[in-house]
Amino acid sequence: MNWDHLRVFLTVARSGQILSAARHLKLDHATVSRRLAALEGELGARLVDRTPAGCVLTQAGQQLFQTAERMESEMLHVQSSLGDSDDAVSGVTRIGAPDGFGIYFLAPQLAPLVDRYPALTIRLVPLPRNFSVSKREVDIAITLDRPQDGRLICQKVVDYRLRLYASSAYLARKPMLRTPDDLQAHTLVTTLSDILWSPTIDFFGSQTIFWRSRFECANLVGQFEAVKCGIGVAVLPDFVASPVPDLQIVLPEMSFMRTYWMVSHPDSQRIKRISIVRSAIIEKARQMRRLFAGGTTARGSVK
Repeated sequence: MNWDHLRVFLTVARSGQILSAARHLKLDHATVSRRLAALEGELGARLVDRTPAGCVLTQAGQQLFQTAERMESEMLHVQSSLGDSDDAVSGVTRIGAPDGFGIYFLAPQLAPLVDRYPALTIRLVPLPRNFSVSKREVDIAITLDRPQDGRLICQKVVDYRLRLYASSAYLARKPMLRTPDDLQAHTLVTTLSDILWSPTIDFFGSQTIFWRSRFECANLVGQFEAVKCGIGVAVLPDFVASPVPDLQIVLPEMSFMRTYWMVSHPDSQRIKRISIVRSAIIEKARQMRRLFAGGTTARGSVK
């Protein structure tokens, strides 16, 4: 079998769409279709059923998919183990993470790896969404929810605390905040109510219907900027908000503990570039666990 054809088949199987696979492989739609048809011709079996909703693997396709994944894993392992020096760490490691963790922690903390391993490319995708390791969207996924798929490798990264923050300028012009009921007179900065990508970020649930004013933003970065500009009050991670001098904790008795999890595919455990990045994330997070847990607080708390 032609490995190029198999690589196309794997990408189609994981994405479920020929067009999506073509974009990922940087090929045109016709080339992907042609290579997939060529592979089916070589094997004498139909591998995918093309439906209006996308490509669905046939029984033969499912069998080949499992074999092709093992072949891919072995090839990656051979490439990774050809040398033991730092120069042998090469290629792309893709990381999907929530935007807050990805931008305010991973981006600065993983930068030194690029200096140490010049042939390593880190492709960081910090977005408010869940990434699929099984479909090979990323090599490493940082999640807010522990996955239920027992086939995946899951490791706890760090616990982190979130509290209510507001800017000094906002607090100076608004009514005092003494109890949670006082929040009804304030603008609450939250995620979009119709795009709740993880239940762990729904801090107030249906209680928000009693708030007079809300400012909704799809990601944590936007919420953080809104609070810094004095728009309102938001639940923010301590490791993001506490280093900002102008932000203050309000209602300090209200806090939320959450956990970041790291998910990777079992086939990637022996790939050197992925294991190095994975270990670096765990080590850096543990070094900074006091900040994640709220041990370093903002300059002041408003009661």
